[in-house]
Amino acid sequence: MMKTFSSVLLVSLLFSYCSAADFCVGDIKSALTPSGYPCKPAAKVSVDDFVFSGLGVAGNTTSIINAAVTPAFVEQFPGLNGLGISLARLDLAPNGVIPMHTHPAANEVLVVVQGSIVGGFVSSASKVYLKTLKKGDTMIFPKGLLHFQINARGINSIALVSFSDPEPGLQLTDFAFFANDLPTELVAKTTFLDPKTIKALKGVLGGTN
Repeated sequence: MMKTFSSVLLVSLLFSYCSAADFCVGDIKSALTPSGYPCKPAAKVSVDDFVFSGLGVAGNTTSIINAAVTPAFVEQFPGLNGLGISLARLDLAPNGVIPMHTHPAANEVLVVVQGSIVGGFVSSASKVYLKTLKKGDTMIFPKGLLHFQINARGINSIALVSFSDPEPGLQLTDFAFFANDLPTELVAKTTFLDPKTIKALKGVLGGTN
């Protein structure tokens, strides 16, 4: 009898462990931790946590960069929590650009699904890797390296991107220099730009000092 009970208990524990390890849908109402969001209670998980429709909707490209990024990160797509991946859609109108930027926490893979996009990144040795991509082409942007995307044609271009982290992080180089209160004289010393140009860029991007 005891042996039977032990066997049933072991099977029950193993089943519970396997079920719990299948996924961890993020409880995005809770605080984010270094390992992600806490798991939503299993009773509250539904199929909708594993489905996201936002990437099928065009982004609003009426901005200074003539482009839009629609994220499918864990905040928008809780089922990604703990899986080490995330997605986004890039919409680039004619003359659209995703300015030079980095993702500190993730590699990026881009697939062009409409139009043509110039993609490029700069290695830590300052070597430039640049390519004009057409529909169906895929390009990798390694983690932490400066990179950009530019519309290469006079039509709307679209790309889907995936990241190797549910929270890839983002730092736009232009905004890091010109959209804050970093004093103009310090920007001039570190970039070799003249103060007049720096102040003009700060004026465009909302920076001060």
